[in-house]
Order: sequence, then C-alpha cells, then structure tokens
Amino acid sequence: MRIDHLALWTLDLEKTREFYVRYFDASSNDKYINPKTGLETYFLSFESGARLEIMTRPEVLSLKQDYTKRSIGFTHFAFDLESRENVDNLTDKLFKDGYEIIGEPRVTGDGYYESVVLDPDGNIVELVCR
Repeated sequence: MRIDHLALWTLDLEKTREFYVRYFDASSNDKYINPKTGLETYFLSFESGARLEIMTRPEVLSLKQDYTKRSIGFTHFAFDLESRENVDNLTDKLFKDGYEIIGEPRVTGDGYYESVVLDPDGNIVELVCR
C-alpha cells in the first residue's frame, strides 16, 4: 500500500501551480473544472512518483496557514534535494524571488540538512538532504 496523493486548497491555483512546477520540477496535468461546483484542480506529479493535488473553489476561505501556531493536521512536507549544495541553491533562489524562508539551511537534530520555506499559501515546505 502507498499514498496516492496529497491535496491542498489554495486561493490562487495558477500561482501555486507555478511555484511547484518552477521550483520543484513538477509536471502538471490539464486543469479540471467542475462547472456545477466551481471546483478547479491540477494534479502535480514529481519525479519520485509522488503527486500533489491543488484545488480551489469559490467558497474556499482566505485563511492562510500560520506556521507560528501548532494545530491539528498536516504540518509540512519535504522535498529531498539530494545534496547540501542543491538545498543552498534553491533556498537562495526562493529568497531572491520573494518567498519567505522561515528556516535557514542547517543540520537538524535528526541528521537532515534542511531549510524551510513557505509556499504561496503559507504551507511549510522543507528542502532536505540526508
């Protein structure tokens, strides 16, 4: 058994799609639109086989994640970039492009080299290597 995909609500479907395609080499399917409900989605696929569904609907609340508070639910997801140099380079690129870096590159207590960035909706994304 394996997880097929994870899904995220977003306020800006195109901006979120561009973030994961541009910085994490995701490939995207064509947009799905349900004319009855207003649901719009993309499935983003990654080289590892993982998939992320990003979704929006007119009634999605405009409450962004607040990484400074702990609450029930998913806390983050991580991309294995395979080297410290890749972590450093992508962290720098994201910073220069205006994304909020909430954790500078460092070695964690559990042995990862990681940095942490917020996606366009404030979701925590870890850039890691072992």
